[in-house]
Amino acid sequence: DFTIQLDGAGNASITDADIEDGSTDACGIASTIADVTSFDCNDVGANIVTLTATDNNGNTGTCTTTVTVEDNNNPTADCTADFTIQLDDTGVASITADDINVNSNDECGIASTDIDVTSFDCDDIGTPVTVTLTVTDNSGNTATCTTDVTVEDTVVPDVQCVPDFTLQLDDTGNANIVVGDIDNGSTDACGISSTVIDLTAFTCGDVGANTVTLTVTDNNGNTETCSTIVTVEDSVDPDAQCAPDFTIQLDGAGNASITDADIE
Repeated sequence: DFTIQLDGAGNASITDADIEDGSTDACGIASTIADVTSFDCNDVGANIVTLTATDNNGNTGTCTTTVTVEDNNNPTADCTADFTIQLDDTGVASITADDINVNSNDECGIASTDIDVTSFDCDDIGTPVTVTLTVTDNSGNTATCTTDVTVEDTVVPDVQCVPDFTLQLDDTGNANIVVGDIDNGSTDACGISSTVIDLTAFTCGDVGANTVTLTVTDNNGNTETCSTIVTVEDSVDPDAQCAPDFTIQLDGAGNASITDADIE
């Protein structure tokens, strides 16, 4: 018994002489013929080959040899070119082996294609992720190739502003707000870098409706805005100051008068 290897095309062959090992006959051997001389992928494993020896008088005898056919040729792994994927609004993305495999092949057939990385998240942004494709043929031989996957986040933050509200000036004619007065729980799957409002201070000149815009920037530079109308009111009574008590004289006609300024 012996073993043969398939070639790169998935074929192998033997001759009668590979099986015949000294057959004899007193009157001479006319021929020795093996019933199987060619093999392909379908023959991987043990194959019984029968040798028929015919002597010069037409008598025949047979024997068998087990020919084990092996496929030790690695498949060809073919990966796609490097590419970019986008995270969704939950901050994740995924791929399958079909996204990496282009035209991997093997003369005896492919059993499986697998990749070592299938899911991506915010932590993968910045440096390309090398994904390895492993191709396994029907005989267990493997080959690999790689593709660099660049992960991007182009999803803007989910910006939430509070409803419109009213703000009162203080007795100095001023009022102030901070980001927390406008931001109503803005979020982003990959994190928020900054939240800024365009108006923080109000004076008497701002009495009435004022549109305040909140700008939210995430960790990957995506921005989104929303706005709240802040109505500024002045409901502080004036601080009235009167002059000290004083005396005036009636004129010759029995009259006298004062002005507002005399009292203020």
